[in-house]
Amino acid sequence: MNKQIEKLLEVHQQSFVQHLCQLVNYESTYQNEWQAQQYINMLLTELEMDIDWFEPDVNELMKHEAFVSTRDQFERSPNVIGVWKGEGGGRSLLLNSHIDVVPGGDLRQWKTAPFQAYFDGERVFGRGTTDMKGGTISLLLALKVIKELNVRLKGNLIFQSVVDEECGGAGTLAATLKGYQADAALIPEPTKLKIFPLQQGSLWFRIKVTGRAAHGGTRYDGVSAIDKAYVVIEQLKMLEKRRNEQIHHPLYEHIPIPIPINIGKISGGDWPSMVPDHVIIEGRYGVFFEETIEEAKEVFEQILHPSMFLDPWFIEHPLAVEWFGAQWMPGSINMDHPFLHVIKDTVMKVSGQKAKVEAAPWATDAGVLYQVGHIPTVVYGPGTTELAHYPNESIEVKAMVEAAKVFVHLILRWCEFETDS
Repeated sequence: MNKQIEKLLEVHQQSFVQHLCQLVNYESTYQNEWQAQQYINMLLTELEMDIDWFEPDVNELMKHEAFVSTRDQFERSPNVIGVWKGEGGGRSLLLNSHIDVVPGGDLRQWKTAPFQAYFDGERVFGRGTTDMKGGTISLLLALKVIKELNVRLKGNLIFQSVVDEECGGAGTLAATLKGYQADAALIPEPTKLKIFPLQQGSLWFRIKVTGRAAHGGTRYDGVSAIDKAYVVIEQLKMLEKRRNEQIHHPLYEHIPIPIPINIGKISGGDWPSMVPDHVIIEGRYGVFFEETIEEAKEVFEQILHPSMFLDPWFIEHPLAVEWFGAQWMPGSINMDHPFLHVIKDTVMKVSGQKAKVEAAPWATDAGVLYQVGHIPTVVYGPGTTELAHYPNESIEVKAMVEAAKVFVHLILRWCEFETDS
């Protein structure tokens, strides 16, 4: 069977590179996922999977405490799910991937158009190649190989192509609330073929800083909200340092800042000759896998309480903290869980090298699967973390094929199988 798997991977490699190129050409950014999902639907149909195509129901999602999204409807933004029902007696596996990608950004920084895939013989270039359409295609290549092996899986196999991962995970939440369950789950995010059993969570925050306006010529009569914003930023830096000094988990050993606080946007003021009376700071707040979202919020809000500042200005003009836009729940799998042992052993047997195991430097939908679905989840995929969301994003085809090989062996081992011979 090993020889069969090798041969089938070689036979289908080129066609699945073409599938990746076509998938990249669909600009499946926020609320534009329809065409790409139709393409996924076609590939699942060819695999003779039972297909569930549905648009998440915002009214139902809003009833759940885990729902946070920047959108208020999912019209023409469907989830696509394919199922192979097992013969019975095996363990079930959920394969979760997201179809949405971030925008192309500044086109001047790209060598080629971000949504016109380019294959140079070794790598495919284009937005979404590494995050995470390359991982999605690796999964589908693995399913193609398993189908042509003419085996019958004992455990159920569920493939999910979901929307809204880049905005907080509403697609995966919708699929989970619809009842899709499994004994374990795999997400092929870009890990550079490392195994990520732990994922941080994150939240978007907005802080409103108040000043007092005055003429620029007599700025001493006013209070600059920009100056006060500097004080707030220093407070956030102190919070980041303190939180990360408390983390001693070995899987975070190679991550400089396990749970960062990133300030991504600052705006304020109205006129160059006027002391600014308002500043808005927006950013991303990392959440450790051992704390809840609410616990993380409480720590953040406490450090920005007026009593935490020496400056009396903040007593009379307290900061307004708002959680907005999106959130990703932290996730983890027990380090002794059988699925983690199986994937580590599978990587070892396929690559000939001991699997590298680290904590994820970013959040994924694993948090939703773990905390809402109670599904032990591991993240492992062929893309490169450093290229996600970057100009000239790309993925190495060799890594995609190696990941697909791991996926084939992992599915056969975990779900177990029967043959006619």
